[in-house]
Amino acid sequence: MELIFATGNPNKLKEASEILGKGVTLIMPKKLGFRGEIPETGDTIDANSKMKCRFIWNKFHKTCFADDTALEVTSLDGAPGVHSARYAGEGHDDAANRAKLLEALTKVDKRKKNIREARFRTVVTLIHKGTMYTFEGKMKGTIAEKESGEGGFGYDSIFIPEGCSCTFAEMSENQKNAISHRGIAMRKLANFLSQLK
Repeated sequence: MELIFATGNPNKLKEASEILGKGVTLIMPKKLGFRGEIPETGDTIDANSKMKCRFIWNKFHKTCFADDTALEVTSLDGAPGVHSARYAGEGHDDAANRAKLLEALTKVDKRKKNIREARFRTVVTLIHKGTMYTFEGKMKGTIAEKESGEGGFGYDSIFIPEGCSCTFAEMSENQKNAISHRGIAMRKLANFLSQLK
């Protein structure tokens, strides 16, 4: 089965391909000649996921999916949240986002409880034959004091999943995908797709 994945991020494509398995071939829009920006101006990750998917569906009218992910830190009132990918501002990279988050946590009132408590949340949206479906994955954890690990991307080097003693970036791809927020949402998508075949 061929699916268009509404992303320009090769790391996400690789991760999704591994989770969805051999029966699914993922195509990025740029492989179909699309060179523009996929809009994600929603106020929530749910809205962004749906917006990106609908945009690609309207362009190609082929089965497609999109995802959006937020890192929500309790003591920062849910920030970076929907702005996770651009937390440090336009033109900044993952390293700048992580640095800004670690800096923000040093300024939190020390009397607050669970200062480093956080969760990742992913919403995957699929459009198949014009009908929209959504799948969600959540992962609780804590923000590490400093970066650790060489793998992963985004906030992986500072996020320690609940029940673990290391960051996502210190895990193998298989270990991470087995428990991650995106892995949970993608497996829900995979189960749904297997019923369509």
